[in-house]
Amino acid sequence: MIVLGITGNIGMGKSTVARMFEELGAVRIDADKIVSGLLAAPEVIRDVCDLFGDHVLHEGVLDRKLLAHTVFSNSRLRLGLENILHPRVFQAVDAQIEELAKTPAPLVVAVEAPVLFERAYQNRFDSVLTVFTSEETAFRRLQEKGMALDDARKRMESQFPITMKREKADMTIDNNGTLGETREQVRRIYELLMLLEKQHGCN
Repeated sequence: MIVLGITGNIGMGKSTVARMFEELGAVRIDADKIVSGLLAAPEVIRDVCDLFGDHVLHEGVLDRKLLAHTVFSNSRLRLGLENILHPRVFQAVDAQIEELAKTPAPLVVAVEAPVLFERAYQNRFDSVLTVFTSEETAFRRLQEKGMALDDARKRMESQFPITMKREKADMTIDNNGTLGETREQVRRIYELLMLLEKQHGCN
């Protein structure tokens, strides 16, 4: 089993690429989905309120839009929230991978990890893939989804430059073009990973 970390900056298509790997037969683990579940957990709600104050809590539920607006304007609070969430996220990821290893496991597990390099998590994976576009393309796609340009810029600025992520990755996918062009790149990488895993299994 090869555990592939998929990263990239906001609006550049890492989720799209992860879904394409899933369509080919990989198991997809979405760190953002895990975060959504954690933000409803009582112990996480308590820790978040200790950091931000009770004004982020309404009728027992965290105001996620307010949290997002706050953390992308305040690096100290953003890092504090990451320190609350990320150890728990990767504990959940590790647990899922351990369970997969007990079964007739898939050859490829694709893990979406937006801040993989920012938090120095790259060594948790057998291989790391960076999905990239130009910033102009990313901003355009985010605006088409309804995100304000100023919010998109703040979120982009909170992440490492995409050039750095491309240099650090084992593989990259250029998502500037059509979905068909991206899907073909995913297919080639998936087939390579399958081949490498089969060769490893024969050794």
